[in-house]
Amino acid sequence: MDLVLTIGVDALVYASWLFIVSLGLTLVFGVLKILNMAHGSIYALGAYSAASVVALFTAWGMSPAWSLVAMLLAAAGVAALIGPLLERGLLARFYGRDEVLLLLVTYALFLMLEDGTKLLWGVNPYYVSEPYSLFGNVEIGSLSFVGYDLALIVLAVVCGLLVWLGLNRTVAGKIVLAVIHNPEMSASMGVNVNFVYSAAFTVGVFLAALGGAFTAPMISVQPGVSVSVIIVSFAVVIIGGLGSIEGAAIGAVVVGLARAVAVHVMPDVELFSVYLVMAAVLVFRPEGLFQSVKARVI
Repeated sequence: MDLVLTIGVDALVYASWLFIVSLGLTLVFGVLKILNMAHGSIYALGAYSAASVVALFTAWGMSPAWSLVAMLLAAAGVAALIGPLLERGLLARFYGRDEVLLLLVTYALFLMLEDGTKLLWGVNPYYVSEPYSLFGNVEIGSLSFVGYDLALIVLAVVCGLLVWLGLNRTVAGKIVLAVIHNPEMSASMGVNVNFVYSAAFTVGVFLAALGGAFTAPMISVQPGVSVSVIIVSFAVVIIGGLGSIEGAAIGAVVVGLARAVAVHVMPDVELFSVYLVMAAVLVFRPEGLFQSVKARVI
């Protein structure tokens, strides 16, 4: 019983931050039809920025509780600085061209951002220890879990609900739906399509940076973290179905469960577990668990 509980909690913790990152990836694809290879680098920027801002708050003598605010501000700062800049300054120039070209552009962007993080923060690892002890330990049955890990699950649920409600229950969400289905007609009705694209991309950047910022206390922030994140994030959206919020949630849980089972039961296949699950899903349902159509984003 303890093993089942351990696997379940580990799976949810891993799936939580992965869902936040994948949510941004699937949102950008659903609205802009871009498979953003640079998403992992934005995750890394969020992690590095959070490490720097938390260290700054600590140096100012602020309470460790403020480190949560610091991480949120770091993610928002990354989104505000590079979201509109990348979308309007670079990606917008390639709209309407071959999708493979856009993929190559985002891959080139990924390489540039990787080098940029090394120039700014160097190659030594950063550690963000202050937030990790804020919530203490939580006893579940006979087992003890770190409270911060469980709080990350709550954050993922909140992010998913806010994005879903924003897209389904607000006027702005209806405008996004209209742009997704027919941007030309939306523009003729007075909708600023360029602004919608820029806003959607910026929200996707924020979610990637938020995932990186709040994962920073759980990992060693160092060069290379972006590579593994983008690979696993693509696995999540492929399993769940490109452009589907529900699919991103289910895909993250499936990936988290596959990894947790492999780690605790079959460690030898841990490196391949995610890809085995992805291959199995694609064999029986190539479009993913949730059908990938435009309306699925909403």
